[in-house]
Amino acid sequence: MSNTQKLWIWGGAFIAFFIGVYILRAVLLPFVAGITIAYFLDPLTSFLQRKMHSRTAALCVVCAVLILVLLLCFFIIVPIVQKQLGIFLSNLPIYAGLLWGRIEPYVAELKKVFPNQTDSLQQTISEHLSGGMKLLLGTVKKLLSGSMAFINLLSVLLITPVVAFYLLRDWNKFCGAIKGLLPREEARTIRKLLSEMNDIISGFVRGQATVCLCLGIFYAVGLTLSGLDLGLLIGLGIGVLSFIPYVGSTIGFITSVGLSIVQFDDWKHIVAVVVVFFLGQMLEGNVLTPKLVGEKVGLHPVWVMFALLTGASLFGFLGVLIAVPTAAIIGVLVRFGIQKYKESALYLGAARPRENA
Repeated sequence: MSNTQKLWIWGGAFIAFFIGVYILRAVLLPFVAGITIAYFLDPLTSFLQRKMHSRTAALCVVCAVLILVLLLCFFIIVPIVQKQLGIFLSNLPIYAGLLWGRIEPYVAELKKVFPNQTDSLQQTISEHLSGGMKLLLGTVKKLLSGSMAFINLLSVLLITPVVAFYLLRDWNKFCGAIKGLLPREEARTIRKLLSEMNDIISGFVRGQATVCLCLGIFYAVGLTLSGLDLGLLIGLGIGVLSFIPYVGSTIGFITSVGLSIVQFDDWKHIVAVVVVFFLGQMLEGNVLTPKLVGEKVGLHPVWVMFALLTGASLFGFLGVLIAVPTAAIIGVLVRFGIQKYKESALYLGAARPRENA
């Protein structure tokens, strides 16, 4: 079989795979989530297996610890977030009055200079805000009231743990079965590519997830100690959004500083919020990311952002889960293709005949 035929076969297989994922995207979420959890927890399970000499016993310990952590988060973090959210909602009219009191002098000055333009601008802003709120509320209503949303949530809660449990238990068997199906002629090359993909995916996903956890805890504690309403909720949100490079810190900074300007009358608390973000960026850039993620994972932040946004646009939350692995796979295949291209006659050209002396 020629290289061209092999290329067409592998290309057709990848295209068929992605078409299948797109068609089945509505039912794949709990399975992909289970695979993600199993992939994330496999190193810990394998480590305990070597210590306990039993995969099942190691898996039971991992599941028990995971359930304990989830229960602690539910009984400790959820009440605090609920309390902060209640305080914020009760103080929302006060914040709105303070915000209007601060911008009213500037609006009055604008009315003196541009009376007609200011009135039309105010009307336009009001119309856009009203339309935006209606759209937001309508979207939330559809998400909460739709039957598919309830079915998807129920499937994630019920099916994902089962899939993750059985995959963790039989992880080595699955890997062995996949290796046994590889074409014998290209098995060595494919195993090398799969190993490189695994190194990149594990290095980025596990490392970045740890970075997100550390940043979420740091910002939640720091913003709460600074006295900011919703400090815990904003901090945890920053941790989650930090999986997308630069997005979490940027949105968190704008939200926190804007809320602190409305909430506090003095500059000390505002400066404290800014200092928290300055320390967070120093911690992320100089300690967490270099130590936990490293610079050799082969995934540029711009490529990660593009992959996550494209995946979310095409497949929703399912696309977010498969975006980074897909980006890593494409990156490895592109680098492999470039290497083969540079070794080919198309790049090197035909050898020039010697000139007669």
